Amino acid sequence: MKLKTKLLSAAAIIFGTSVGAVELEVTHWWTSGGEAAAVSELAKAFTGKTDHTWVDGAIAGSGGTARPIIISRILGGDPMAATQLNHGRQSEELIEAGLMTDLTEIAEAGGWKDLVNPSSLLDSCTLDGRIYCVPVNIHSAQWLWLSHDAFDTAGVEVPEDWHQFVAAAPALQKAGLVPLAMGQQGWQQNIAFGTLTIAIAGVDDWREVTVNKNAEVAAGASYKSVFEAVANARELARDSNVQDWNLATNMVITGKAGGQIMGDWAQGEFQVAGQVADQDYTCLPGLGINQVLDTGGDAFYFPKIDDPEVHAAQLELAALLISPEVQVAFNLAKGSLPVRGDIDMSSANSCMQKGLEILASGGVLPSDDMSLSADSTTQIEDLMAEFWASDLSATDAQARYVDIIATAD
Repeated sequence: MKLKTKLLSAAAIIFGTSVGAVELEVTHWWTSGGEAAAVSELAKAFTGKTDHTWVDGAIAGSGGTARPIIISRILGGDPMAATQLNHGRQSEELIEAGLMTDLTEIAEAGGWKDLVNPSSLLDSCTLDGRIYCVPVNIHSAQWLWLSHDAFDTAGVEVPEDWHQFVAAAPALQKAGLVPLAMGQQGWQQNIAFGTLTIAIAGVDDWREVTVNKNAEVAAGASYKSVFEAVANARELARDSNVQDWNLATNMVITGKAGGQIMGDWAQGEFQVAGQVADQDYTCLPGLGINQVLDTGGDAFYFPKIDDPEVHAAQLELAALLISPEVQVAFNLAKGSLPVRGDIDMSSANSCMQKGLEILASGGVLPSDDMSLSADSTTQIEDLMAEFWASDLSATDAQARYVDIIATAD
C-alpha cells in the first residue's frame, strides 16, 4: 500500500472524516542555507505524498525570535496549522490551555513508542499521559567545528580536543585569524557555556545542577572551573563580530576562524558549501573531552483548528513526519540524527556517524529544554549575553548563575 493511502486511511479511520485537499500553514525558524534545504524535504514530501499544500511560514531569526510570534498567534486566535517548536517544556502552557491537538491516537496507531529512540523524546511530547507533538530529529549542542584551512594557515595541527584548541589559539591569532567564532546572541553563548560545562565539570555535576537544580554544586569548584573556561573562550571570541550562528559557521567554512562551538545543525551549512567532513573540517562531539550528547531537537505541534478537513490533514502531516523515508531525507539534509531507531543511515557522513555511535552507546543526556522552564532558560541566556559582551568576572557570573539555579523551575 502506498504511503499516501496509508496516511489518508490513518486520518479517516481514526477520526471518521473524509480528507479533502487543504492548505496547511507551517511555521518554523529554519531560514539558513542548510536549514532551508532540510525543510524543503518536508514540504516536498507533504505535497508529493498527499493532496494538500504546504504553505511555508518561515520566521527569520532564531527560535528565541520565532517562539514569541508563534505563541502570540496561537493565544490570539490566529493559529497556524502546524509549527516547529523544541520538544520539551516550551509548549506546556499552550497544552494546559487546551490549544494543542492531542496526537495520542495517531501515535498509538503508528507505534511511535516502539520507534522513537531515545524514548525521552516522545516523553517530552507527553503531558498527563497524552502525546501532543511529533519529534522529527535529535539535535545535540555539544560540538566543536574546526576549519582545516585555518589551522593550515596557522601552521599547527588540527586539534583533537578543547585543550589543544586553546593551546593553538595564539598561532591562529598570530596568523590574523579569529580563534573562536561566536555569534553575539545569548542562546549561542549559552550553548557554549553548556557544552563547556559537560566537558569540564562532567556529566554528574551537570545533571545535579541542570536537572536537579542543585545550587550548591553550581557554587562549587567544578563550576568555578567552567566559568573560568568560559571567560577564556570569551577572549578567544573577542574579534568575532557577527550576530547569527550561521554567519559564525561561515567564518569556519571560509577559514577566517579556527572553530565554533555549535550544535550539529551546523553540518547543514558545511554541506551546502560543498565541504567534506574530515577533509575540509573536523567535528569534535563533547569538545573531544567528554563524548556525550544531549538529545534535544525539533518537534511539530498542531494547534487546534475548528475545521474537520484541516484537522485530518494535520494528522496526515504528523504521520508523514515520522515515516522512514522522510526521516532519512530530512535528517541527512539537516545534519541531525533521526528519531527512529529502525532506519538505515549508512549514507550519513562521518560526523553524523559519530553522533549515531554515541546514541547507540547510550551516551545521551536530556536537553536543557527538557529540564528547565522557558523562564529559567531565558534568565541564563541573558546572563550569558551580558557575560560574553562585557568584562564581568567569572566569579561574579557564577554567583549570579547560582541565584538563577536556586530559584529555577
